[in-house]
Amino acid sequence: MLGIPFVLCTLVLVALGADATSRSCGDVRHAYAAKGFALAGAPQHEIAGEHLRVCSQGYTCCTLEMEERLSDQSKMDLQSLLEETSSTLRSTFTSRHKKFDEFFLELLDNSEKSLNDMFVRTYGKLYTHNSEIFEDLFSELKRYYTGGNVNLEEMLNDFWSRLLERVFQLLNSQYTFGDDYLECISKYADQLKPFGDAPHKLKAQVTRAFVAARTFVQGLMVGREVANRVSKVNISPACSKALTRLMYCPYCAGLPELRPCGNYCRNVLKGCLANQADLDPEWNLFIDAMLLVADRLEGPFNIEAVMEPLDVKISEAIMTLQDNSMQVSAKVFQGCGQPKPAVMGRSVRGVSDVFNARFRPYSPEERPTTAAGTSLDRLVIDIKEKLKKAKRFWSALPEDMCTQERVSTPPESEQCWNSHTKGRYFPEVVKDGLTSQLSNPEVEVDITRPDTFIRQQIMALRVMTNKLRSAYNGNDILFPDSSEYLQLNICVVYTLTPA
Repeated sequence: MLGIPFVLCTLVLVALGADATSRSCGDVRHAYAAKGFALAGAPQHEIAGEHLRVCSQGYTCCTLEMEERLSDQSKMDLQSLLEETSSTLRSTFTSRHKKFDEFFLELLDNSEKSLNDMFVRTYGKLYTHNSEIFEDLFSELKRYYTGGNVNLEEMLNDFWSRLLERVFQLLNSQYTFGDDYLECISKYADQLKPFGDAPHKLKAQVTRAFVAARTFVQGLMVGREVANRVSKVNISPACSKALTRLMYCPYCAGLPELRPCGNYCRNVLKGCLANQADLDPEWNLFIDAMLLVADRLEGPFNIEAVMEPLDVKISEAIMTLQDNSMQVSAKVFQGCGQPKPAVMGRSVRGVSDVFNARFRPYSPEERPTTAAGTSLDRLVIDIKEKLKKAKRFWSALPEDMCTQERVSTPPESEQCWNSHTKGRYFPEVVKDGLTSQLSNPEVEVDITRPDTFIRQQIMALRVMTNKLRSAYNGNDILFPDSSEYLQLNICVVYTLTPA
């Protein structure tokens, strides 16, 4: 009988001894508080973990509330990491779109100012009384560049027709011309070529240059919008669990300083960012098309080379008409009939009185300063270098994110979190893209349901790539406005995406 109490006392002491040696959660509490969480309810020592839903249900330093908070934190951490990793790409498209846009608009303004200053000095009131022709030309060029529905070929044809009508009347000011007669004059323009080859050459140069410039800036805008949108990740429940296991289950295991194994990190992020990786093929084609048009901007479609001497070329064309005015007038009179003489009292001037000063272009030091304080060549060299670095960006995201020292350890490390303890991670890293995630050991991914939002961005890139390729070949393209553009993409995506 005296042995029984002795045995009971021994058992109680053993139990008390086990509790006394349970691991402290001090490091976990410190790391948890560093994340900004209150320590109320956080265990001082390990507790049984059957309440946990994601991390191991063995002894743990986490309550259910802590696990839920850390799960939410893991989603914010991924979003923050993605935005940080993509910040250079996004800022490149944002800043270069702004620079190119400012450059082209300032180039147009400088060209208009240069023409106005020169023509006022050269032609005086003859120009100022007819300046709306040139104002309309630049207004339409700006409207086209900024996305307006302008047919460049028709607009330029109209400019030369109006210019011919005005100059012809000035050269033949001893006559009066009605609207029907002026319309007849325009019909003879192709046959007579009163301005020489200038209209034909300028039409080709201006059209190709403006198509390339507008399309390239539109491409920078689309690249900016796609990069900004795809950098906002849609985290699925399966991804959320995988992220929690990756980033914060070490906390619950009492190992808050233990970083995930490198390949473990890669598998989790390849699963969570599988749809982003599927953007890469279309993104690479888009970048290639941007580089093609950039080459055109440096070479034959250089808008700076077209716009800077525009005033000289137009004035030379007017001089060509002046030099050949007698022959041109005779043929017009022959085809359209003899015009009526001007009424008595009207100032009648001969040809030599109309353009009394030959056009004198500015000397280099008188030329306006280069647009936006730079040159097109410098802008293009800069953007080409950055575009080349942007290829394969989306499929490389898991690698780029996981190789950061604060995120995970090198692949060969054994001193890392392998999803359940400290040790080496053995599974192989899966390939990129949605379909490859069937074999992902860390994230359950439904490969039959592609992300609709990502499909929309893929379609936006595809549309833009086709426009860039057309611009590379010098073909004009109609741009819908932004709202129509996005609505079109959404409609196409919802049509093509399986339910």
